[in-house]
Parts: sequence; C-alpha cells; structure tokens
Amino acid sequence: MGALNVSPESFHAGSVRAIGEDLLAAALTMVEAGAALIDVGARSTAPYLDTAVGEQEEAERLERAIGLLAPKVSVPLSADTPRLGPARAALAAGAQVINDVSGLRDPAVARLIGEHGASVILMASPGGGSQAEDPVAAVKGLLAEALERARAAGIPEGRIVLDPGIGFFRNEAIGWDEWDARILAGLDAFGALGRPFCVAVSRKSFIGAITGRQRTEDRLAGSLAAATLAVWNGAALIRTHDVAETVDAVRVAERIRNAMRAL
Repeated sequence: MGALNVSPESFHAGSVRAIGEDLLAAALTMVEAGAALIDVGARSTAPYLDTAVGEQEEAERLERAIGLLAPKVSVPLSADTPRLGPARAALAAGAQVINDVSGLRDPAVARLIGEHGASVILMASPGGGSQAEDPVAAVKGLLAEALERARAAGIPEGRIVLDPGIGFFRNEAIGWDEWDARILAGLDAFGALGRPFCVAVSRKSFIGAITGRQRTEDRLAGSLAAATLAVWNGAALIRTHDVAETVDAVRVAERIRNAMRAL
C-alpha cells in the first residue's frame, strides 16, 4: 500500500507531493513497483503533531488528488481520513477505500462507507488514555469494537481490514516505542478477529527511538526490518512510503516463511 500525501504538514516530507504531475508520477511509479493500493492523505494524523487542517480544506485536497489519480491509476485508491466531509468528497471523486484512523467512531462515516459499497481499513484508535499495560490485549479489544461498528453499518466482512495503530498509542502505562515493539511481536494474536490486517510502520518515530535516527529520511532500513517482521507475523498489507524496497523485503520474508512451513 503506497502512501502519498498532499498535506505539506505531514511528518515525512519525502511523502508529500503537489497535486498535479508530481503526484501522478509518484503514484504510477508506486504501482509499477508493485503497490496493490495507493493511500492518499490530505491531513496529517500523527498524534504528536499540531497540524490542524479544516474539514473543508481536507475535503478539497482529497477531491482534487483522487480526481486526478482515479482515471489514470490502475489500482484502487484509498483516502486516509476519519472525517465525513473529506470521506464523502474522496468517494465521490473515485476512492474505493476509506482508511479511518478513528476505527469508525463517527457513525455517519460508517453509514457513508456502507452506502457506497466501499471498503474500509479500521485502525485501533486510543480512547481516553486507558493506561493499559498489555498492548496486544488492549489493541485487540479496540479492533473488536471497531469491527462491530462496521458490521452494524452493514459493511460486508470481505471489505474490512484491521490496523493495530502503530505510532498512535502515546499516553499509555509503558513507553510508546515499547508499545509498538510489543504489538509487532504479537501480531499473530489478531488473527482471532478473522480479518486481514494492515501494518503501517514506514519511517515512524518508534524506529527513530530504537535506532537513534531522528530524521525520517534516515529510517528506511529500520522500516524495512519492521515491515519484514510484520509480514513474518501475519500482516496481509504493509502501508509504506517506499514501495519498491518494501516489496523486495516482503517477497524475501514470504519466501522464507513458506519454506519453513514446508519443512
């Protein structure tokens, strides 16, 4: 899943593209490199950044970006938003997936997705500072709740993917980098929920905390290591800023994992 942003405030400047030929060229390059899905963001959702963007501005950004890409990109387009107005604009412009970091906490967004017959990526979204000490159990519970919201809105099971929310749990009883490490180590536990899961580790701050690489530009190697482990532990979809490199890492991980199963 190739991640592209039309939001200048995004945490990784290398993912930001101007709406126009630059954005289209980047999307086509990702598809050629093996992306099965392009995810477009028009507002930073990083929980540690103060990057407020109005709903109308986000909707306009998504409408223009998705409208540009939809006729020319051969894979489905996803809109990275939890908000009703932007989601509606993205779907009208040609998006087929909503990537909702709130886990469908807005019933209106859930209804919209159901009415459009779209697909959804549901992220485990922190709620109220739970101070949980068991990351896997906490995230599994949040994902189960999000899954129930999707079912209640009539979204078919086959159109639902789950996301454990790497990078979003910043106010828990344990450090956020330790939280993310435990989630990646325990990914196989989410298989009990019965849906594929998407993991987004690309260039994120827990990689910087582990490696000491403060600049997002310097976190590619750490991102590939985390993506490889995520696939090894059962992830079906990897959201990345670096499609070509990640596809290579995923292919190697899958080949070795399959060889082990054949022993």
